[in-house]
Amino acid sequence: MIRLTWVQPEDLLGHELRQAQEEGRDTTTIQTRWLAAGGTLAPPRAGASSPPAPAHLRTLAEHLLTELSELTAPLLWAGVPHGGTGGHNPTHRAPTKQPKGVTRNRLHAAWLGRAAGCLLGKPVEKLPLAGIRSLAKATGNWPLNTWFTAACLPQDLKKDYPWNKRSAKTSLAENITGMPEDDDLNYPLLNLRLLQRHGKTFTTTDVARLWLDELPAARTFTAERIAYRNLLNGIEPPHTATHHNPFREWIGALIRADVHGWTNPGAPAKAAEQAHRDAALTHTANGVYGAMFAAATIAEAAAGTDDVHHCLRTGLTVVPEDSRLARAVRHGIQLAREQRDFDHVVDELHATYGHYHWVHVVPNAALLAAALTHAEGDFTGSITRAVSGGWDTDSNGATAGSIAGLLAGHPDKLPDRWTSPLENRLATSVTGFDGIGFDTLADLTTELAHEIQETDLP
Repeated sequence: MIRLTWVQPEDLLGHELRQAQEEGRDTTTIQTRWLAAGGTLAPPRAGASSPPAPAHLRTLAEHLLTELSELTAPLLWAGVPHGGTGGHNPTHRAPTKQPKGVTRNRLHAAWLGRAAGCLLGKPVEKLPLAGIRSLAKATGNWPLNTWFTAACLPQDLKKDYPWNKRSAKTSLAENITGMPEDDDLNYPLLNLRLLQRHGKTFTTTDVARLWLDELPAARTFTAERIAYRNLLNGIEPPHTATHHNPFREWIGALIRADVHGWTNPGAPAKAAEQAHRDAALTHTANGVYGAMFAAATIAEAAAGTDDVHHCLRTGLTVVPEDSRLARAVRHGIQLAREQRDFDHVVDELHATYGHYHWVHVVPNAALLAAALTHAEGDFTGSITRAVSGGWDTDSNGATAGSIAGLLAGHPDKLPDRWTSPLENRLATSVTGFDGIGFDTLADLTTELAHEIQETDLP
């Protein structure tokens, strides 16, 4: 039997129980029925439990998923509007500024930064924080300052903390030859194509059609995989984000936000609104807010500022200030300002948000903001702090690298040890982009940014 991750009903139920509880729903009766029938809670790190559940449990899980979706939540929980669909809170919108120019060099640095940060985090994705620290310390790379390596690594550590099996052959210092495929780079490519085809007025349905045309189903994960399956089952947006989708507040929408920010320099509210339309295919509430926060932060950085603190403050203006996402981001920023040792920042974040799944947007956004704040926007400091903090290491490294690359303003200002191994080459399964250079991607993104700005002029 093929065990596909993130789609087994018996696993989805465990994740939905957790998500529903976070939304303030009373799941006690349903959870008791599930456990009494022999079901288990969600696997803590992987996407599919082992062994497969018997047929009667799979059927029960499907029924209980539907029952959970029908439970009502408090009118106001964690700052999310009733219904949990996310979206702008008009009282917290960033002012829409006259669009500013963005240079090709700045966007080139952002693309390189996103790739380098993602690649740094790939070999340790899914590893616990203790494992990341142990592997880096054993090779003299702590505090983290360069690529992970297996060279001279003790055998006991290899056994206790095995590298990510999909990434180990392409993302360690000794074997990097160009940027390997990763969903954190596939989605920016897809959003380039989205804007090329539909411009800034694209709809969520346009996003869905593009995915069906261009994105292989096996290259999707968590909320994106559920939404993709929902589309194939005839479910239309925005219901694709809610039907049996317990991952609706995870990090997937945030990692799709870069292009919306890159192409709206100095217009954070416009960037956030585009990110919202994109995110609505797969996410709700804090999952949408994470994408809006990232897009607005990136849009402000794309305008030419070198002040990361200003960019993060701007990012917070587009999401409800009492949402769990906003509170966690503010907490991460505060810790980073108060603690000189970033390990202490990370330890406190894990103590506070460790009950979330490692792919959930709330802890990851807090860590991202803390890393950028603590490093003062410095490129190496930003990506190494983001990755060293654990959780979704490649996604956090990617977004930190994108923002820090924009702040640096030019590819030559990024240390050569991060950019040379990329060999100006990106692998992807997105049609027409495999092997493309980051310089070419900068050209394409610059063209889109200027086209969008021209349509915004009075």
